[in-house]
Amino acid sequence: MGSSFIVKASLGHVKDLPKSKMGVSLDHDFTPEYKVIPGKQKIITELKKAASQTESVFLALDPDREGEAIAWHIAEELSVEDDRVRRVLFNEITKKGIKQGLDNPLPLNGKRYESQQARRILDRLVGYEISPILWKKVRRGLSAGRVQSVALRLIVDREDEVLAFEPKEYWLIRAQLEGADPPPFTARFWGTDGKKREINDEETATQIRTDLQDAEFVVAKVERKERRRAALPPFITSRLQQEAARRFRFTAKRTMMVAQQLYEGIDIGEQGTVGLITYMRTDSVRLATDAVEEARTFIAEQFGEDHLPKKPNVFKSRKSAQDAHEAIRPTSVLNRPESITKYLSVDQRKLYRLIWERFVSCQMKPALYDQTVVHIHAANHQLKASGSVLKFKGWLKVYADSDAAPQNGGDNGKDEEAAELPRLDEGVRLNPVGDKVSAEQKFTQPPPRFNEGTLIRELEERGIGRPSTYATILSTIQSRRYVTKNEGRFQPSELGRLVTQRLVLHFPRILNVDFTASMEEALDRIEDGQEDWIHLLKNFYGPFHDDVQKALKEMTNVRDLAEKTDEICELCKKPMIIKWGRNGRFLACSGYPDCRNTKEIEESPATVSDAAIEDIKCDECGSAMVRKRGRFGDFLACTGYPKCKVTRSLPTGIDCPQKDCKGELVERRTRRGRVFYGCSEYKNTNCNFVVWGTPVKESCPNCEAAFLVTTNRRKGGRELKCVAEGCGYKRSES
Repeated sequence: MGSSFIVKASLGHVKDLPKSKMGVSLDHDFTPEYKVIPGKQKIITELKKAASQTESVFLALDPDREGEAIAWHIAEELSVEDDRVRRVLFNEITKKGIKQGLDNPLPLNGKRYESQQARRILDRLVGYEISPILWKKVRRGLSAGRVQSVALRLIVDREDEVLAFEPKEYWLIRAQLEGADPPPFTARFWGTDGKKREINDEETATQIRTDLQDAEFVVAKVERKERRRAALPPFITSRLQQEAARRFRFTAKRTMMVAQQLYEGIDIGEQGTVGLITYMRTDSVRLATDAVEEARTFIAEQFGEDHLPKKPNVFKSRKSAQDAHEAIRPTSVLNRPESITKYLSVDQRKLYRLIWERFVSCQMKPALYDQTVVHIHAANHQLKASGSVLKFKGWLKVYADSDAAPQNGGDNGKDEEAAELPRLDEGVRLNPVGDKVSAEQKFTQPPPRFNEGTLIRELEERGIGRPSTYATILSTIQSRRYVTKNEGRFQPSELGRLVTQRLVLHFPRILNVDFTASMEEALDRIEDGQEDWIHLLKNFYGPFHDDVQKALKEMTNVRDLAEKTDEICELCKKPMIIKWGRNGRFLACSGYPDCRNTKEIEESPATVSDAAIEDIKCDECGSAMVRKRGRFGDFLACTGYPKCKVTRSLPTGIDCPQKDCKGELVERRTRRGRVFYGCSEYKNTNCNFVVWGTPVKESCPNCEAAFLVTTNRRKGGRELKCVAEGCGYKRSES
């Protein structure tokens, strides 16, 4: 920028609503009472001094609503003439990006500021009016958030689905076949007498398997077609967070921290400090024309004209997207990941490569597959075999997307889709490969619990939150201990479940997903000048305040509830009761205040409810064992509690493979909480057999071992493998 500019930083917000009171005048159209943030007065003084020495003041905060609010507050504090203050937007911190911003200054955007202000006031109204109720009725120190509470509800609702899920039995029947030419392939039972058929019991499965073992397999029809898979769009914030979570297990907060570093600039040698990516808080897939042209030139030179479409690929943003910013892309494709690796940290390397590859690939031709479906008749049954062969990589040459091609493994038939089929024609007879008609029992699985990536996707698809808020939402519900993470997936804590139940009952609108999404749309309309921010707040606050007054009277006071137990106080011999405190449930003597004895509840705070009684007896007292859920997952506990406090790991039903060992595999944990599976007899017989991964009761098709192990792959997805020595069998699982 040269010596004619003075550059100063505000270090974020300089003013905000006060922490000690609501700071919103309900009697004067929700006028906010902004105060200088403690510690920021010195910065404001420096900014005023610099402004007094210049002809013009350019406010170059982030190009979003938060940035607009900071710019507005700085302008108010500087108290300089309006015509001296200009707003500049930098979509990238490069010489080109900064020059473009300075060459095109704008006035401050009042509507964008009003939108941010309306959001801030909405959040303050909800937080300051609901949180005191939770303090009074549940526990001191609790808080509620307008958007965070809805995200928590999604997690609680999903947990309810998981707990209520009843597995249903089904059977997979497959036949290993071969034609005149290699390779052998797998066909899957489809139906009987031309009608699709599901198999839900062993008797039917056995009968069909017997029919197929004695049947003649004939190709009835072969369908061949070319399938195209178009390039994925460049990243928006939510998709970047999801992909970084899937590939690298980055939290949303970690992803945004690393992206911020890449955006602000990295010293890359001769070029000096350069912003490597464009602004990372965006929900638009729009790309600048010059960036697209640079990418197209690069693709033609590096991969050839055959990988370059005739016209640039254009992607459509979501209806609710704010199109002010581009998608996330490298500021120059010439900064290839391998050429700047030495200047980047490990996390920066991973994220930059991901963004660079996604952007370059989005301007390449589609990938082409030859897809074949073979219909096979055997007696009065029908089977299908599918195969898909990649014949032109296109954009997949740059961006290795594990979801782009059909996956091996799993129960949805995609294991066969990835295989290459031999050349087959109608009427050809097929030969079974050995005795390879198999019938395998399966059970439907509950919906998966949310991880960070899938929760962000759910929030995005439901219209909750915006690019700048996803990471904050996730970190907030964790810091408040409303949720725990078990193997990377969210589960509500007992506290989170209790708070959600109370809020849903007494504040149904606030906890309503559709209502929250409609508020996001209303904030967008304020920015677009289609709605008045005061009108929005008035319509919201009336019904909301009525709910607050009603909840103050009607919400059950959990702190006063006392649940009786059979536990006896060892000090005064009176019964102990379960009460709620600031750290959750605890045992307290019913003789309080004469006796102040308290004890921790040995069950995990995350225990929610007893499941059906298991057909397993306690080794100590002979009582039935019951399935419970704790902070580290499910376990078995004696129904004789509290007299008998025996607990056991959940059995897997898989025998320990060690010779002469009578134990079975059970879930265990390291001191740091990492899950593994080991022999239940390790304490009695010193059996040291362990596996890292979840054992699955499925025999190995290669060595006929009694079980396989499923593990997460580094690039996403899961893998089933055999752990028997010398076997080496493995397959992907969708």
